[in-house]
Amino acid sequence: MPRRSQPLPRPSATASLILRRTALKPRLAIILGSGFGPVARAVEVEREFSYRDLPGFPVGSAPGHEGRLRIGTWHSVPVAVLSGRAHYYEGFEPAEVVFATRVLAAMGVETLLVTNAAGGIHPGFRVGDFMILNDHINFLGMNPLRGPVGEGEQRFVDMTRAYDPELQQHLKAAARSIRLPVREGVYLAVSGPSFETPAEIRAFRHWGADAVGMSTVPEVIVARQLGLRVAGCSCITNAAAGLGGQAQVVSAQEVLEVAKTREQRACEWIGAFVRRIGSGPAETPKAARSKTTSPKSTGSKPSRKSAPKKASPSS
Repeated sequence: MPRRSQPLPRPSATASLILRRTALKPRLAIILGSGFGPVARAVEVEREFSYRDLPGFPVGSAPGHEGRLRIGTWHSVPVAVLSGRAHYYEGFEPAEVVFATRVLAAMGVETLLVTNAAGGIHPGFRVGDFMILNDHINFLGMNPLRGPVGEGEQRFVDMTRAYDPELQQHLKAAARSIRLPVREGVYLAVSGPSFETPAEIRAFRHWGADAVGMSTVPEVIVARQLGLRVAGCSCITNAAAGLGGQAQVVSAQEVLEVAKTREQRACEWIGAFVRRIGSGPAETPKAARSKTTSPKSTGSKPSRKSAPKKASPSS
């Protein structure tokens, strides 16, 4: 449940508590949204924490968000995995939504991979596609940097390259290595919890959005403030409102069901990415080698499966 009765602790204090209980010092962290759950189970866990046992960590109630921090190794790479996140629509304050991200930075994490489920807006996207985030639009109605600035932190953060171009290339190369077609595009975040209207989706498409969800952007903003390199990916679990036919019904259950069908491939993809960036300095894949299958797409030929008639929120 959202906490409002007491101030948040210093992120460094919670980070110290975690680091005292593990011998690992991960430089890579992954925040898991719907459709990426098996990643947590793929990690060889050295230490595991419930969010309830970590001071300041928000304990959410969104379906599919476990609320556990796992520290371990994956493909011999030390990683910190946040299995679940807090959402603004649950009633948390912005500072609570991004508290875990601040703790990761205080632990020494340098690279953050954010994942989510999203509704597809781009007409070329199909249900079950994966999208690499190359930019975002913040339509949450809030910014987590509002308010006092911490010592040594910037207030006015440059978001020109919010999603690291080199990490995007590594995500593409990882997808090619397992023959997974992936798209790329702009993620738009709304506050929720109500679903978008068809008119809103038409407006968002006009703005340049390719997918829509209710998370991720606050974490990315704070990660960039703290100097972390960021990569992001979405599982397209539904057609956005108005794009799924006349009988379309918005359903959160649909998101979970579709996300589950793509969990294994998501895990394979993220595992290949971890293997690439954890193997030491490597030549960045050249953009010219990135093959497209349709606008904003890379990889092998994608499935042409039509979007279901239900749409649901992203998380």
